[in-house]
Amino acid sequence: MESSSVRLATTEDRGAIIRLLRDAHTAAALPFPFSAPHAAALIDRHIADPTLVALVAGTPAQAVLLASSQDHPFAAIRFAAETVWWVAPEARGQFASQMLASYEAWAAEQGCTFAGMAALASFPRAEVIYRRAGYRPAETHFLKPLAP
Repeated sequence: MESSSVRLATTEDRGAIIRLLRDAHTAAALPFPFSAPHAAALIDRHIADPTLVALVAGTPAQAVLLASSQDHPFAAIRFAAETVWWVAPEARGQFASQMLASYEAWAAEQGCTFAGMAALASFPRAEVIYRRAGYRPAETHFLKPLAP
């Protein structure tokens, strides 16, 4: 599953991953504040739970891919779904194909027959990366803030 620069994250990577997740949150322009404690808990779950994965590249981590494997709600298959993928701007072009290959290998080890990826609306280059790797569009996600 691991290539020379992509590896499974450890708890020692937590600080670097939190910074990456904060940067991803900012880039996504999400309408709610970033929470470092929630991010740390998310990272810990993805490191500890065998149905979740936390991949990083670089030392310190310059890229992170968190994902899950689960049964599909509409079919008798398992599939993998990206939780978040972020590559620091200064590291772009170095890790994408290796990270996707590592994610796909992990998903196959989990018995998944499909792997899914999402993309920020503000980063259209992701579609090029995904299509080049064999991914095809399946859904578009929308977000609406609800009144309290």
